[in-house]
Amino acid sequence: MQSAELAATAVREGCGALVACGGDGTVHVALQAVAGSQVPLGVVAAGAGNDFARAIGLPVDDPALAAAVVLDGVTSAVDLGRVGERWFGTVLAAGFDSLVADRMNTMRWPSGRARYPVAIAATLARFRPLPFVIEVDGARRELEAMLVAVGNGPSYGGGMRVCPGAVVDDGLFDVTVVRRLSRPRFLRLFPSVYSGEHVRYPEVETFRCSAVALSCPGVAGYGDGEFVSELPLTCEVVPGAVRVLVPG
Repeated sequence: MQSAELAATAVREGCGALVACGGDGTVHVALQAVAGSQVPLGVVAAGAGNDFARAIGLPVDDPALAAAVVLDGVTSAVDLGRVGERWFGTVLAAGFDSLVADRMNTMRWPSGRARYPVAIAATLARFRPLPFVIEVDGARRELEAMLVAVGNGPSYGGGMRVCPGAVVDDGLFDVTVVRRLSRPRFLRLFPSVYSGEHVRYPEVETFRCSAVALSCPGVAGYGDGEFVSELPLTCEVVPGAVRVLVPG
């Protein structure tokens, strides 16, 4: 039986808590099972990224301490993003970063963390700004952009603070749009995503909303680093959608 089926069965049968031991991909699977239920989610961060654990204040470099939170912590309700029937806890990305993810999924070499910079270089070599349509609160905008990130939490990719102002319990997304850039300027901007300083660039726009619709041909949306859907898609915040175990 696959992990998603095991998780869904455990929640359906009324387990005391569902514990995800791994990275954001494992947490993403667990969220599909616990979202909207009364079963709390515990997270023992043991992956490469651990952005969801970081966003809810859990230790990301001490599995023993994280396990202690599962045993002795308290529950706290946090928001999730939803696209149709799929849930995400951190960031839904579309554009350059989702094209990088597409490429990583087809790569046989290299393995491990080395795949990411190789995929970035290969994607950037042929990348061109993309024609996005963004709809928020009935307002429609057409623009060329490098990427759009819809943040329930602030970071993805192991600490890249693409939506640095996002928090997981305010009932809103923070959306970051990197508009059309030359390739050299994009390369200068990209490292600043780790600190969140990219939002100071004039080509970077941020806004807050409870729902946003994205459309762009040939582009997919990745939530928590996992494929969610081809665009067009609509993201909505569901306040308090999951109860998580956090330090008391």
